[in-house]
Amino acid sequence: MKDTYRIIFDCPDRVGIVTQVGDFIAQNGGWICDASHHSDIDTNRFFSRIVVKADSLRFGINELRDRFRPIAEELQMNWRAVDSNVPKRVVVMVSKGSHCLTDLFDRMRYKELSCEIACVISNHDDMRGISEFYGYDYHHVPIDKDNKEAGFAEVERLVDEYQADTVVLARYMQIMPPALCDKYQYQIINIHHSFLPSFIGAKPYHQAHQRGVKLIGATCHYVTQQLDEGPIIEQGVQRVSHSNRVEDLVRLGRDVEKTVLAKGLRAHLEDRVMVHGNSTVVLD
Repeated sequence: MKDTYRIIFDCPDRVGIVTQVGDFIAQNGGWICDASHHSDIDTNRFFSRIVVKADSLRFGINELRDRFRPIAEELQMNWRAVDSNVPKRVVVMVSKGSHCLTDLFDRMRYKELSCEIACVISNHDDMRGISEFYGYDYHHVPIDKDNKEAGFAEVERLVDEYQADTVVLARYMQIMPPALCDKYQYQIINIHHSFLPSFIGAKPYHQAHQRGVKLIGATCHYVTQQLDEGPIIEQGVQRVSHSNRVEDLVRLGRDVEKTVLAKGLRAHLEDRVMVHGNSTVVLD
């Protein structure tokens, strides 16, 4: 939803949070057009996402932040106020698999994702043609197994140069170094081709086939230093049987992967995802 401001926050739970925030918005002429809340009983933490029509307020986003700050401090909030008209800038990273990349391109073409794809970075040159066909800058940055630091230094330079808000690993088959995981904390989104926490690491479909699973899945999660253990944003599954070979699992899994990545990325772009420890609250 465009032409809106979003206020996203979490804070210690107590009586009157929604009333206090709602009164602040109403007293400034604000029209709330969407609101989602969650109270975590185990940790006594309250989570909220409130969407206000931008033209209903008498001031812009910067003054909104200034006016809201005293309430945020009183309620001990982790918070941010976001202008939905300012799209997040996304750098997409990919290796040789095209299904997630082209799915994102098509969703961008049909305006299903509210963002700007700043560029595509790959450790191979295979995806250059399709990326440039869709009109995106493409950077081939090889990752030398004996000197990975140089390649990832160039990745970091490009991400900073393009002023990316989010990095999407659309089947990028390299492990991000710890320094980048920390620098872009909760800004790097990965699609892993298994239903985590099962089958972490390489060749999860082969692992799943060996275990004779009846469900395969895909997981969209934030990247952390711990491989495939970051906070989970979205997941999906596909039923399989003993008659399916590994190549069948790979084929069936591709459809799940691209759908789950798109759903997870959309939730992130719309500021619906709130990290809580190593988990997430994803508000409707």
